[in-house]
Amino acid sequence: MIRMTGIRKVYATGRVEVEALRGVDLHIGANEYVAVVGPSGSGKSTLMNVIGCLDTPTSGEYVLSGDAVAGLDRNRLAEIRNRHIGFVFQNFNLLPYATALENVELPLLFGGVPTRERSERAAEMLARVGLADRIDHRPTELSGGQMQRVAIARALVNRPAIVLADEPTGNLDSGSGHAIVELFAELHAAGQTIVMITHDAGIAKVATRVVQIRDGQIVDDRRAAA
Repeated sequence: MIRMTGIRKVYATGRVEVEALRGVDLHIGANEYVAVVGPSGSGKSTLMNVIGCLDTPTSGEYVLSGDAVAGLDRNRLAEIRNRHIGFVFQNFNLLPYATALENVELPLLFGGVPTRERSERAAEMLARVGLADRIDHRPTELSGGQMQRVAIARALVNRPAIVLADEPTGNLDSGSGHAIVELFAELHAAGQTIVMITHDAGIAKVATRVVQIRDGQIVDDRRAAA
């Protein structure tokens, strides 16, 4: 599903070049639950941006669900993101004046899905994450954990091949964070492929595979014991 070979990413600031990724090889199959861990400045955010087609590598090969990603323009990257990836962010990124239902409908709206189908699929996803009774609530009327569940429903509504979560528990209290971690485990058990970026080793332990990155390179890649 994800196949990266020799991925390098170099950022240039004036005459200074910073090599954020240094020859990363990473293969992730369908229905894996992978946590990518590393300290600040390790390259995990850059790796997330490349995996999520928010950025392109300087060199190397990246194939996502059969599509060769390296070298594509912004429009093609946007198409691939819309087809294959559901994003969950630390800051939720919800529209403050839209209801939970309207927030979850957004990817379908951009994809041209008819109104009735949008509403039905969004309501179904909200029910799946335990928010069937909150579809008409706006973000200011929801707790942090509930807002993150709305964000997860939005990520799932397009039926993506991969859910890419960037520090999804970072802005939550411990109880809400634990509930979100349990929800990801349930989604994985139901067949969803999940890639989670985190600095929290405790959160990473729930994944079935942990990839550690440091100084732009993968230094450890191990699967959880059966």
